[in-house]
Amino acid sequence: MAGFTLLRGLLLVVGGLMVVAGFATLTVASAFGVGTGLWLVFGGGVLMIVAVLERTRYRSEAAERANDPPGPGGGETQGVVEPRFRPTDEVFVDPTTDRRMRVLLDARTGERRYVAET
Repeated sequence: MAGFTLLRGLLLVVGGLMVVAGFATLTVASAFGVGTGLWLVFGGGVLMIVAVLERTRYRSEAAERANDPPGPGGGETQGVVEPRFRPTDEVFVDPTTDRRMRVLLDARTGERRYVAET
């Protein structure tokens, strides 16, 4: 998870620098500078939005907020999932990690969790 946090921070810094450079270019804009300045502001803004909105695959919002480490296959950490979640028959192979993932379900709310099978 530290790698994801570092990457998010790096994207925020680079995006912020691009936005600042874009506005600086726009203040001294020539015909060439306007397009470059707008591109830098737009590109930097997109990087910053991606850094804020990016989420790890197959993770619950609670795990993201608590900054729990991802489990194998990018799902929930094994042994940490609340007891209200019960295993289902639904299983799939994560195409990125080739890990077999089991779907857990809270039957009362319909909320799902994903845990790599060992």
